[in-house]
Amino acid sequence: MPRYRLAPTPAQASRLLEHCRHARYMWNLGLEQRLMWRPGRPPSPGYGAQSAQLTEARVHEPWLRAGSQTVQQQALRDLDQAWRNFYNGSHGRPTWRREGVHEGFRIVGPAAQRVEKLNRKWGRVLVPKVGWVKFRLSRGLPDAKSYRVTCDRAARWHIAFAAIPEPIRAPGNGAVVGVDRGVTVSAALSTGELLSCPGLSAQEQGRTKHLQRKFARAKRGSNRRARTRIAIARLKVRESDRRKNWAEQITTDLARRFDVIRVEDLRIRNMTKSARGTRGLPGRNVRQKAGLNRGILAQAWGLLVRRLDHKARGRVERVNPAYTSQACSACGHVAPENRESQAVFRCVACRHEANADVNAAVNIANDLAAGRAVNARRETVVQASEKREPQLATIT
Repeated sequence: MPRYRLAPTPAQASRLLEHCRHARYMWNLGLEQRLMWRPGRPPSPGYGAQSAQLTEARVHEPWLRAGSQTVQQQALRDLDQAWRNFYNGSHGRPTWRREGVHEGFRIVGPAAQRVEKLNRKWGRVLVPKVGWVKFRLSRGLPDAKSYRVTCDRAARWHIAFAAIPEPIRAPGNGAVVGVDRGVTVSAALSTGELLSCPGLSAQEQGRTKHLQRKFARAKRGSNRRARTRIAIARLKVRESDRRKNWAEQITTDLARRFDVIRVEDLRIRNMTKSARGTRGLPGRNVRQKAGLNRGILAQAWGLLVRRLDHKARGRVERVNPAYTSQACSACGHVAPENRESQAVFRCVACRHEANADVNAAVNIANDLAAGRAVNARRETVVQASEKREPQLATIT
């Protein structure tokens, strides 16, 4: 979904925020109606009934009538689709939308077609009840029938057009690469490359801590607290932008260089669950686990694989991660003692030495789970036939 930076005037930004409030109000009101259902009661109103109620409410409520019916109606349609996704099992249950967090609305239909290119750097879009709003043309305009306008926590406006870009064509060289994801090294490739996701610099991290302390001391509802919150949000979105940009560059490079990309089949949501426990059964090492969770989430593990699925469609394979860090990529011997430290791998059987993350990436590229059978003692392995071994890319 291509996204562009909007550049509204102060008056336009005020009208855009009003659209966001209307969309959020309709979403929460429709959600409340659906959550009021109990067994034995009539079915809760669906999109058709809620849309009819919206038309009636606009007659009696001037503040609703002053807004865009397209924005308000589309919020109800989005809510209906969210419930369908929940019942299909593809998404979680719809939740409440909050001010300052969920700021956005969607435009569909003929109104979404009013997009123009002004010059090489700028374009403009006609937003209902707002007028022509300029946006920065960072890439070509897609052919889309809807778009979404959002405002992030740093008060930056964006417009995203609903268009799925074409996947990157495979190079056709038969090369296979394994990607091992870690905390110290964000992504290690079977070619020997070590990739690290950029974050905030030491100076920026110190600035963030200083602002967080200032925010904690500020009085609730004060202008100083609001300014400090915006300053913290700008640093956070800077870190997020760097992480997303890194993931885009890495995934594009991998999709262009390799025919098959193999990654570990990790359950990131389970890996980053809190260790706090309950009052009756409190957890242990809660602070250490929280730090590990932050480290995992800062490496963009999930984003990396999602963008690979989009760009290298049908060419991403998920491999069972069991014993990939303990198995020797040279002889196949599996033992916990093989990995001496976080970075050093030295096989106790054949004395093969390598970077631990690169060794794991080679095992992933070789598909350890499918290519080797580990015995019950986890000490020796049975090598698979040569037909299962993929062609690995060489280091250039």
